[in-house]
Amino acid sequence: MQLFSGHEHAPRGVVDGLPAWDRCAVMGVVNVTPDSFSDGGMWFEPRAAVKHGLELVADGADLVDVGGESTRPGASRVDESEELRRVVPVVRALAAEGVRVSVDTMRASVAAEAVAAGARLVNDVSGGRADSRMVPVVAQLGVPFVVMHWRGQSSDMNERAVYGDPVAEVLAELREAVDAAVDGGIAEERIVVDPGLGFAKEAPHDLALVAGLRRLGAELGRPMLVAASRKRFLGRVLATPDGSPPPARERDAATAAVSALAARDGAWAVRVHAVRASADAVRVARAVEEVSRPWDEGDDGQADAGQDGRGSR
Repeated sequence: MQLFSGHEHAPRGVVDGLPAWDRCAVMGVVNVTPDSFSDGGMWFEPRAAVKHGLELVADGADLVDVGGESTRPGASRVDESEELRRVVPVVRALAAEGVRVSVDTMRASVAAEAVAAGARLVNDVSGGRADSRMVPVVAQLGVPFVVMHWRGQSSDMNERAVYGDPVAEVLAELREAVDAAVDGGIAEERIVVDPGLGFAKEAPHDLALVAGLRRLGAELGRPMLVAASRKRFLGRVLATPDGSPPPARERDAATAAVSALAARDGAWAVRVHAVRASADAVRVARAVEEVSRPWDEGDDGQADAGQDGRGSR
């Protein structure tokens, strides 16, 4: 088992078919839904969703993740035709503007239509388990695939949040999901892993996983997506003395804090609703990493923290 000391730099990896960023990438979220937990309804109309996606890019998003089905705890599934109606026009319009688009879906048919419309990554919160056709379809499409830790649908996932050792159990279950994807024909070089913060997990489990990101990345050996944005565990951390959590949209500073931690610990990308603060956070993490490396290696020189590929926001 490979573990990292505090003075080593965790690898973030490269995903075949996507750019090799020299820092943690930022994935912005566009929920084309009426009922997502933090922004349901705000971007439900295609024109509003496309405008929002372009705003996320202007704020520093490297990818934009478009989804048409809420996966908040207790959410009911939408039917296939409705998900297609929500997602495909937005993917097509954003791709036409040169945006690097990911599609957030558990359905193989939606993944295929979205890729045909210009999506370059399939982000499946079930890791290919909700639809038996997903893995073979993604293998045929030849695009990168996010395999998230998942124990069941939103309707009952809270009942599955039982762990003895959350990091070890998530590791084992993610390994099984990755093996299944590879056995199904998806090239390992195209697989991204996601520990599934908030999915079948209570706040202590999520915090343990954030603390264990370096171990997760080292032992799974694949680039990792961390999706903490506005989630319940941050609400628990920020709760008032009487236990009341702030509304989801008031958790963006806490989200950026996790983005900085994830970037420091080698995450390939973070998935966030409010991009600018996290885009700044990952760049600061990169600058600190660049400056610290010569000292860790015993070099008397100084690193140039300015050459970090920042670009415009």
